[in-house]
Amino acid sequence: MAIKNRILLIDDDADLLHLIGVRLKANSFEVLALDSAEKALTQLSIFRPHVVVTDLRMPGMDGMELFERIQERDLRLPVIMLTAHGTIPEAVAATQKGVFSYLVKPFDAQLLLAHIEKALVQTGARETNEEPGQDDAWRAQIISCSQVMENLLQQTKAAAITDVSVLIQSETGTGKEILADAIHKASARNAKPFMALNCAALPEALLESELFGHVAGSFTGASKAHTGLFLAANEGTVFLDEIGDMPLSAQAKLLRVLEQREVRPVGSTKSSPVNVRIIAATHQDLTEKVAQGTFREDLFYRLNVITLELPPLAQRRDDIALLAKHFCSMVSKRHGKDTLHFSPEAMECLIGAPWPGNVRQLLNIVEQCVVLTSTPMISRALVERALRFKSNRLLGLNEAKDQFEREYLLRLLNMTEGNIALAARLSERNRSEFYNLLKRHSLDPSQFRKVSE
Repeated sequence: MAIKNRILLIDDDADLLHLIGVRLKANSFEVLALDSAEKALTQLSIFRPHVVVTDLRMPGMDGMELFERIQERDLRLPVIMLTAHGTIPEAVAATQKGVFSYLVKPFDAQLLLAHIEKALVQTGARETNEEPGQDDAWRAQIISCSQVMENLLQQTKAAAITDVSVLIQSETGTGKEILADAIHKASARNAKPFMALNCAALPEALLESELFGHVAGSFTGASKAHTGLFLAANEGTVFLDEIGDMPLSAQAKLLRVLEQREVRPVGSTKSSPVNVRIIAATHQDLTEKVAQGTFREDLFYRLNVITLELPPLAQRRDDIALLAKHFCSMVSKRHGKDTLHFSPEAMECLIGAPWPGNVRQLLNIVEQCVVLTSTPMISRALVERALRFKSNRLLGLNEAKDQFEREYLLRLLNMTEGNIALAARLSERNRSEFYNLLKRHSLDPSQFRKVSE
């Protein structure tokens, strides 16, 4: 079954919107039809269209402003503009600024279909014969809902369908290997091996052996021949993490692999042809290392054909709650616990933390909380202890009352294992009042009940 390409359709004319939508659906497109540019912006990262078709003149935000806002998020998303006769000059100006094409109303439906088809082919988004949802399988390990990550993933997909070298620049702990693996999965090499190596983790002699292989007897301890990473990954992808820590001697051999597409194992006089794609990553400034003479300039330009910059976690705070819930579920299962939950105050603490260690630090904090908590709901106090920080902000009286009330309710629910009748009696409130208190604080008593064995 073929994937349906997604078309985002925007027009304030309800009749035209319905008519175009029907035509597009009849031609096997998935269509989201909206009557304003403002609504379209909110749906971009959710619907993830392959093509946007929008009216030029609309109340509020017009089609041109919508196009400019789309460009800020995704330079590769094609926008087709619909225009009346009186606004043709504006539409022409829009195409000069990067709008894919324009159509003058009234237009033939076949002409619109032809424009959409051209846009899909030109951007490489034409439907394939994969199962539904498989078009996003390459990014399945990347947990995100933020626009900054969506922009990066659009760039990643564009880079993946080429076969050039990619350099991933980011801080430690942001998930460079996961992004490299996503590039491999989205590429034409996805059926071949993906081999990863941290260049900072091995001494110089062993690093060259791991990368290029060695023959038996080439050095002390080399009792038998070793194939090496490049030959093992032939026709696939090699990921070199922390490339900035690679010694100059190994850099020279890596450059030879890139230039001559052949590998010579340590201690051998014979080279073997190899065909791999290289993805490199570093948290260091390679330009500065080139200036210092600790990184080869020719290798830098070979590796830096396309640069992808993974944002630190502090720049993608929209993702923290999603990542925390994902890690909490994963870690709970690993430790044989029922899935736990963060209290709203605990989640607020996670979202506001500085995160110098990025996603890796978040995973570590979540695991600490899951292991140490004795209740189904992870508290703010436990998160603060794991983070080794506590807010010094003085709470307002109403906020302090709310916080005390919520913590009191949490203690009651934990003590009574979610028994509403008992909890209401202990709090000296009737069941109706107690239910209202729980509702106000978004507490679900069922989460506190023990599962019968």
